[in-house]
Amino acid sequence: MMELRELEYFIAICEELHFTRAAEKLGISQPALSRQMKVLEDRLGVHLFDRLGKKIAITEAGKILKEESEKIFSNLQYIYEQIGELQKVKRGNLIIGTMSEELSQLASVVFQELHRKYPNVQLKIIQSDNIEDKVIQNEVDLALTMPIVNDHLTSIPLFNEEFYLAVPFDHHLAERDKVDLEEIQDLPLVLCPLGHNCRKVIDIAAKSLGFVFKPVIELTDVKSILSLVKAGIGATILPSTLLSSENAEDLNVIKIVNPGIYKEIAIVHHKDKYIGNAARNFMELLFDYVNETSLYVEDTENTFINS
Repeated sequence: MMELRELEYFIAICEELHFTRAAEKLGISQPALSRQMKVLEDRLGVHLFDRLGKKIAITEAGKILKEESEKIFSNLQYIYEQIGELQKVKRGNLIIGTMSEELSQLASVVFQELHRKYPNVQLKIIQSDNIEDKVIQNEVDLALTMPIVNDHLTSIPLFNEEFYLAVPFDHHLAERDKVDLEEIQDLPLVLCPLGHNCRKVIDIAAKSLGFVFKPVIELTDVKSILSLVKAGIGATILPSTLLSSENAEDLNVIKIVNPGIYKEIAIVHHKDKYIGNAARNFMELLFDYVNETSLYVEDTENTFINS
């Protein structure tokens, strides 16, 4: 019967592809490591490594053992995390990744309630354009982003975010409840710059009608965008989460139709990651907040953006 120590030694050699370096990493002598592998190979009746002078290569049998050994250690880690969750008694860390400013603000709102429930949990938000890699590399526990198609990740639908036109009260469209997207194309606009997540969604919507927005000013800071609009510089198009969280009470917010502009937001996590109490409670509070604030909207005849 194989021992966990033998598998640990075997994995170390696979990672280093060098017996001496693996031995140093494990804190044992190289001859002792070689003997352990010889015992394991004799027990299995196969060669796990091809010795090519000073170099080694993993055999086909070795690749099978490596894959299955990684599953064993992954399952052990899962067990440790679950037991550790019980031992920590609502302590620990929770790192949320987001793809955009508005989703960081959404996470921070939920963090306020989570902190009241679990004051000893350390909370952190990381905003990144490369959020998929951060989930895969286990740098974040959960991510708020558009759904991601990846065999290693799970996407849980959260809500469809709607974009609105915001104008000053003296704007010629200020009395309107709705405005066709095509009517906006010639307006002076203050928008996020090209490449920004919000701008990508807006530009795709415009492209669907055969035109391109040419804003008079481009800014990344939402407060500055709203300040310029309030000063009468132009109008802007922003998602509902930003308009509800920022100081937009001095502006008229108008629904965009024919088509409306939406993007799907999801909670994404690594499918093999253990979701602890803090993360589960964050998701529960997040879904409650989404339902209470009516962020969810149906997708009917709209420009709907996802990954």
